[in-house]
Amino acid sequence: MVNKISIYSLTLEQLTSQITSIGLKKHNAIQIYQWLYQKNASSFDEMSNIAKSSREILKDHFTFCSLKITKRLIDEVDETTKFLFELHDGQLIETVLMKFDYGYSVCISSQVGCNMGCKFCASGLLKKIRDLSVDEIVMQYVETQKYLNSLNNQRINNMVIMGIGEPFDNYDNIKNALSIFNNHYGIAVGNRHITISTCGIVPKIEQFPYDFPQVNLAISLHAPNDKLRSQLMPINNAYNLDQLMKSIKKYLSITNRRISFEYILLKDINDSDDHAKQLGKLLEGMLCYVNIIVYNNINEHDFQPSDRYKSFMNILKKYGVMTTKRLERGTKINAACGQLRAKQIKQ
Repeated sequence: MVNKISIYSLTLEQLTSQITSIGLKKHNAIQIYQWLYQKNASSFDEMSNIAKSSREILKDHFTFCSLKITKRLIDEVDETTKFLFELHDGQLIETVLMKFDYGYSVCISSQVGCNMGCKFCASGLLKKIRDLSVDEIVMQYVETQKYLNSLNNQRINNMVIMGIGEPFDNYDNIKNALSIFNNHYGIAVGNRHITISTCGIVPKIEQFPYDFPQVNLAISLHAPNDKLRSQLMPINNAYNLDQLMKSIKKYLSITNRRISFEYILLKDINDSDDHAKQLGKLLEGMLCYVNIIVYNNINEHDFQPSDRYKSFMNILKKYGVMTTKRLERGTKINAACGQLRAKQIKQ
C-alpha cells in the first residue's frame, strides 16, 4: 500500500518531482496548485481540467488533510477571530485572523508549545511537544481563508508567523511553508507582506537573508541590557545582545531592509526612562523601528501592562529610533499567543 503524502506539504518544485515520477505531466503541478490555493479545492475530483485518469492516480498517492476547528472566538469590537485547531494527533494550536484598514492578516503558529521560556509569554506555559509539519503550517492559512470566503470572499493578503512556537526552531519546515505561501501559482502572498518573528536564534538570523531576503524580520527584544533580558528571555543566555546585534547588522548589510524590534512594556520591569535611553543607545543609527506592545494580561503571570508608552516612545525618538505602538487586537478573546490553548488543556 502506498504511503500517501499530504498534498499541502509540498513546494511546487517538490510536487512537480512527485507527480512526474508517477507518470503525470509537469504542467499538472501548476494546475493542482491553482486548484488548491486559488480555487480552494478540497478534493481531486474538483480539478476538472486534469484528466480523470490522472486524478485517480493522484488519489492513490496523495491525501487532503485538514485541521479540526475545536473553538472559534470572535472579538465583537475589532472582528479579530481566534481559531483553536486540533491536529491529527489530538494536539492543539492557535491561529488568529485580524482585520485592518489595509485588509486581512493571519497570525500562524510554528510549533505545538514552545521551549524558549520567555517569562511573560502564554505560548511557553506549555512546553514544546513537537514542531509543526509543513502542511500543518500551510493549512492554518487554508482554513482561515476558507472561513473568510464563507463571510465575504475577501483575501488574506498579509501574514505573520508569530503564533505559538519559535519559527527559527523549526526552520526547515518554515522555509518550505514560505515557498508555498509565496508561490505566484498558489497562495501568492508577497514576500514583503510576510513577517517572521524570532526571539533571537543567531545562526538562523544570519542564514535567513540568503533564503528570503525580502521577507520581513521581527526580533522579540523586550529588554535593553543583558541582565534584564536574560531574566525575561532565557535565549539571551545562549545568544546575548552583543551576538544578536552583530547578526542583525549582518542581516541589514545583506538586505538593506528595515528590521523591527518588538518590545512589550511591562510595568516597573522594563518601562523606565533609563530603559528607554539604554534601548535608544543600543539601536541608534540602525535601520530599524521599535514596535511597542501593550501587555496582554495572562492569569498565570504576575506582569502588568505599563501606561508609560508615550514617554518611552518620545525618548526613543530623541535617539532617532522610529517607534510605533501596536494596535491592540482581540483583547476580549484571549488573543495573546497560547492563552486559549493553555486554557483548553487545563480544563
